[in-house]
Amino acid sequence: MDFLTDGSITTPDGFLAGTAASGIKDASLDVALVYSQQPCQAAAVFTRNQVVAAPVIIDRQTLADNKNSIHAVTVNSGNANACTGAQGLENATRVQEATAAVLDCQADEVLVLSTGVIGVQMPMEKVIAGINQAAQNMSTESGPWAAEAIMTTDTRPKYAAVRIELADGPITIGGIAKGAGMIHPNMATLLGVHTTDADIEAELLQACLRTAVDQSYNRISVDGDTSTNDTILLMANGNSGVKVGDEQSITLFQEALNSLTRYLAQQVVRDGEGASKFVEITVAGAEDDLAAHTIANTIATSALVKTAFAGSDANWGRILAAAGRAGVPFDQYKTALWAGKKQSRELHLLDNGTPTRYQEADAAAIFAEPEFKILFELQQGDGTSTVWTSDLTHEYVSINADYRS
Repeated sequence: MDFLTDGSITTPDGFLAGTAASGIKDASLDVALVYSQQPCQAAAVFTRNQVVAAPVIIDRQTLADNKNSIHAVTVNSGNANACTGAQGLENATRVQEATAAVLDCQADEVLVLSTGVIGVQMPMEKVIAGINQAAQNMSTESGPWAAEAIMTTDTRPKYAAVRIELADGPITIGGIAKGAGMIHPNMATLLGVHTTDADIEAELLQACLRTAVDQSYNRISVDGDTSTNDTILLMANGNSGVKVGDEQSITLFQEALNSLTRYLAQQVVRDGEGASKFVEITVAGAEDDLAAHTIANTIATSALVKTAFAGSDANWGRILAAAGRAGVPFDQYKTALWAGKKQSRELHLLDNGTPTRYQEADAAAIFAEPEFKILFELQQGDGTSTVWTSDLTHEYVSINADYRS
């Protein structure tokens, strides 16, 4: 498997991207088109928030009616088209129609994603002008620019690709993602578009995407909030001529997709709003994986834990307290806690519910690192889960206090 950090959604054969600065938010890129001349099998995972943006509603219906012939995705930043009523739905449909007209396909062959401010109607003249401009500069080199066009409070674009060799030949999977805030593991937690030139049926594609999301985008947290717009898409145009359908090819495809989505998900955490720390939290020895995951998420989203991370304070009692309120029974006198810069078992902090004789300076040095690992052991079973989180800093408050100004 070849991992390409300079790859993107246009690395798989047959995909193009175009971008435009339409003025929705400022002078930067804010509209992106992703296009395949060949029809794509498509799969998606959406937000579980009860308040959903117009593009999510439109895309759910589009895929319910037509998941076997998607040609394009239009993404805009600067405006979420969320909480915008009937007008918002009409505008999302107009985006589909405008994209279809310029790319010579049908409206129900276009998916729509939006991100930005909630509760403001889309400036449709700017959006449509942006779509037309983006369609004029589509190329195989524009994938990284598309990643930039979908950013909001992100400080850098997030893109990559992976190439794997199957029995019948090579296939490639590419992706772009945006996210820095409103990141929490209750489905997708951001916007992401993924493409592949593999020949794979929509039902199998959906199953593979769900597995990948559960192992990547559903294991990250920045602030514990989910968005109204969270969407992860995966499109397969079959241009490679390589079929994914037998057990071996499915396994290899899944491994590659997992690797790609995990990388992009971790890039989201590293770029978390105001974040200065990237922390891997593993819970092991739980009754089952779900129990481990529940505890890990509770630790990862605790404001007290995250502010301790921000202050480089090895106040591990906050980790235990968070675990204890996760709603998962365990015996505190069987627990152990470790921390490390590279290896999670570097420093033993707690053993059988009792502090060890570690040196406080050693713990503080680990928590002062920009990246470190936490391991919490329960000694109750074989369940394990790893999640990735960031710290919670003054800068996070500043960014979100001034988001609309």
